[in-house]
Amino acid sequence: MKTLLKVQNIEKYYGTSTRVSKAINNISFQVCSGEFIGIMGPSGSGKTTLLNCISTIDKVTSGHIYIKDKDVTELNKKELAKFRREELGFIFQDFNILDTLTAYENIALALSILKVASEDIDSKVKEVAENLNITPVLNKYPFELSGGEKQKVAAARALITNPSLIMADEPTGALDSKNAKILLETLDNLNKIRNSTIMMVTHDPFTASFAKRILFIKDGRIFNEILRGEDSRREFFNRIIEVVTLLGGDLTNVH
Repeated sequence: MKTLLKVQNIEKYYGTSTRVSKAINNISFQVCSGEFIGIMGPSGSGKTTLLNCISTIDKVTSGHIYIKDKDVTELNKKELAKFRREELGFIFQDFNILDTLTAYENIALALSILKVASEDIDSKVKEVAENLNITPVLNKYPFELSGGEKQKVAAARALITNPSLIMADEPTGALDSKNAKILLETLDNLNKIRNSTIMMVTHDPFTASFAKRILFIKDGRIFNEILRGEDSRREFFNRIIEVVTLLGGDLTNVH
């Protein structure tokens, strides 16, 4: 399979010259096109920082990140903005949807920016809304939506451009178990049917069990890695629990 993402010796420091905190410590790995990869680790392990660096939200201190053979660490602001719009999809725990737009308009915005024809926008919005069971709320504003509905609108917005790489940070954090399963099954279907490449940060072993490979981060380094292989999701879930225990105790420590 073709390599879509290559992370090469990246480091990320925060702080001043007199007091430096190393959030990421020389991490390297690759993700092939069509993979569904999860990232887990204790609070403060660097997993969200890693996702932010890969998504170009944060700059690395050193090292390189290649997406579709393009070194995103070398792009200027204008090039980065264009690259994000065309190649990346984001699902964040805090939604990041615009209060002044309806759910429909929030989802359609990315396609409008890309100058997609209005009739194509309409059909694409309705299709993704149906997949996520949010058709009844398309004309509502964010203040009229529940937390779960907001998260699914944010997910629809991320998925609608059919991005090369979908990045999800705690995507089920605001959802009840029913809606979490709907969102995860949607991501799973995108991965299986459309061959979408997905990278997901989560603290939840059930959520992580939908991935096909898990990287466990501890103290800014890759601590362990497991592949689902031929395991059922239940078997993979149990293996995830075993590694979480090795990471330092109960599940409440893995945020």
